[in-house]
Amino acid sequence: MPVYDYKCQDHGLFHELASMAESALPCACPQCGELSARVIMIPPEVLAMAPAKRQAMARNEKALHQPIISTPDSREDASQRRAHSAAKKGCDCGPKVFNPDRSSLRQQAIFLPDGSKVFPSQRPWMISH
Repeated sequence: MPVYDYKCQDHGLFHELASMAESALPCACPQCGELSARVIMIPPEVLAMAPAKRQAMARNEKALHQPIISTPDSREDASQRRAHSAAKKGCDCGPKVFNPDRSSLRQQAIFLPDGSKVFPSQRPWMISH
């Protein structure tokens, strides 16, 4: 059985085993017994990832199911794109330089069906100073 994350309004996050059929149902908090909604936590490194890297990963995932087949037309198109990028025509179609800043790390809220908010970039395992 998979482990799911739930969030109690009073006691915060907790993890419970549940069958896949019960995955959408709320679970009782182990401390107070109140029913708590399931939340989906996103690792912080995914939120802070450079957009170009995220796009490359999405492209690779897509390529697993839709492989590119080499044809004379596709090779001609690729050759034209390479020639265009080598010419540096100033059309700003080349690769973008990623400039990391703190704005990419801002917290993003996820709204759950019950109307509550969850901040997936939180790090519940870290202790504040």
